[in-house]
Amino acid sequence: MSAAGEAPGLTAHNHPAAAEMHAQDSEFDSEKPAMAEAPARDSAAEIPVTSNGEDVKHIMTGGPTLKETRIVSSSYGNTSEGIIEAEAYRGSSFFPKSPVLFPSNAAASRLAEHAQDVSGPTGGLKNTQSGPVVITDEISKNIALEKLEQMKKWSISTYKCTRQVLSEKLGRGSKTVDLELESQIEVLRDTKKKYENLLRLARQMAAQFYLVVQTQRQLGDVFGELSVKSPELHEEFGYNAETQKLLCKNGETLLGAINFFISSVNTLVNKTIEDTLIAVKQYENSRIEYDAYRIDLEELNLGPRDAVTIPKIEYSQQQFQIHKEKFDKLRTSVSIKLKFLDENKIKVMHNQLLLFHNAVSGYFAGNQHQLEQVLKQFHIKLKAPGSDGPSWLEEQ
Repeated sequence: MSAAGEAPGLTAHNHPAAAEMHAQDSEFDSEKPAMAEAPARDSAAEIPVTSNGEDVKHIMTGGPTLKETRIVSSSYGNTSEGIIEAEAYRGSSFFPKSPVLFPSNAAASRLAEHAQDVSGPTGGLKNTQSGPVVITDEISKNIALEKLEQMKKWSISTYKCTRQVLSEKLGRGSKTVDLELESQIEVLRDTKKKYENLLRLARQMAAQFYLVVQTQRQLGDVFGELSVKSPELHEEFGYNAETQKLLCKNGETLLGAINFFISSVNTLVNKTIEDTLIAVKQYENSRIEYDAYRIDLEELNLGPRDAVTIPKIEYSQQQFQIHKEKFDKLRTSVSIKLKFLDENKIKVMHNQLLLFHNAVSGYFAGNQHQLEQVLKQFHIKLKAPGSDGPSWLEEQ
């Protein structure tokens, strides 16, 4: 195999030095039979090689029993001959070395041109890599500007609203008042306070009555034990034991009705009424903002009109209109919620008060049938004694 055939890009018809090397390789191949008869040795053999380019180094590596051959050619115009050095193969027998080429400057320039063609126009790859960074910087800058603008608007609005609140408390500023709506809101807040007091007393009654029921149960157990151990007072202890057990059973029924009453009133006070009061709070905040921008617009309208104040008046008019629409919308929403809340409150409290009355009167009258009817009417399910928490077997 010739050196010109192994080196890519060096052919006999386009490179004079390659053609001459090819001719010398042919002469060398004709002398192979004679060389095969001679014993193999590691000395170097010299053949003339000429080149008109730069120095070319080529390493040909064979199998485990081949020699390592290095072709070294001098520069163009050098009178020294090329030398082929044959040395013993020093590579691994399992992983033979692949040919290693040292390209010339022409090959390097062609690779550079190919890389330039792949990368596109000058600076294309650089722009592609730096593009996302520029975009990210622009996005961060826009976000920062938006936050700064929001902070500016919030500061202005807070200042105007604070000034309006202070003016109202000092009696210097005007205030928009809806007399009918304000009276309904005051009634709602007063109702909530009274219902919270009712809820507190009902919880206190349930806690104390729970202790009474537990005491009655223990007392009934003691009477039952004494009726067995005291034959002379067996009947007397037995009657008291049955009475206390019956009172304990009826007490558990009444306790279940009271807890149901507490749960319903708690939902009405801390969820339904509270949600309406949150809407009322939003309405009051929007009213303050509306009055603040209204007064600001009135002050600008009272001042002179020139090239500086007219844009301010137009901007203030826009902000006033925005807050006016928000104020009107929330006022309508609060009026509707108050109406529905009043209807819901009457319906819920009617049922709960009927439940509480029938349960209490049935218990103290000793009417067990009435207590059972109360449970069926309001779909109340009592917990069995000792069933407050799951057993250890149910937790597994």
